Amino acid sequence: QVQLVESGGGLVQAGGSLRLSCAANRDIFSFNAMAWYRQTPGKQREMVAAIVGGGIIRYADSVKGRFTISRDIAKKSVHLQMNSLKPEDTAVYYCKGTYTSRDVWGQGTQVTVSS
Repeated sequence: QVQLVESGGGLVQAGGSLRLSCAANRDIFSFNAMAWYRQTPGKQREMVAAIVGGGIIRYADSVKGRFTISRDIAKKSVHLQMNSLKPEDTAVYYCKGTYTSRDVWGQGTQVTVSS
């Protein structure tokens, strides 16, 4: 069974930084795509950053220049470095992996940015 486990969430002041990690129980390259999403109450889950195929990276406009997605092959992990955090970045952040055309989600990690 494919599993993803997020970590690194927490409380931070506006302007601060956090680094989220998503650990997989298999080789990262076995996934067609890896992505970070976030969700706030009453809203749809939105894509924040993604690595697709051989390494094409995409970001939501709202995080461009502030967030960086990366892969750590040896640790079977995907990271999301979040800098210059804003209160509107407050959300539950989820890792998603696309494995053999099936989406696998982690359990989510809470990020709270205080003003």
